Amino acid sequence: MRRSLLAFAVAQLLLASAALAGDAEIKAAQTVIDGQLKAFIANDGVAAYSFAAPNVKRIFPTVDTFMSMVTNGYAPVRKPQSYSFGKVEQTGPSSIIQQVLIVGPDGKDYEAVYTLELQPDGSFKITGCSLRGSNSLGA
Repeated sequence: MRRSLLAFAVAQLLLASAALAGDAEIKAAQTVIDGQLKAFIANDGVAAYSFAAPNVKRIFPTVDTFMSMVTNGYAPVRKPQSYSFGKVEQTGPSSIIQQVLIVGPDGKDYEAVYTLELQPDGSFKITGCSLRGSNSLGA
């Protein structure tokens, strides 16, 4: 009995530490998205570009090409009136999908779904973003 109680306690501690690690990774990913959105708002293309993963930088090899793509294709992300984090899913030990609920410059609601990957240096970088209009801001 005592041995099974100890095993149960150890299992609970391991589960709790795994949950905390997941929470820390999710918080780190959200900090990256928040940093990029704040950089867009501040018209700081260099900072916004710094949050992009290598796969994005291969497609858009300069700050100017990246910012042009965002300005022309992702206006709600480029100039949000407001934004908040919605649903999140950790799809593996090094990848996160994060929903961001955005009020665009046109006052309409949008949903941006970001994918992020953990990089060899331990930081998360944005590997992609899909954007669609939303009928409501419900998470």
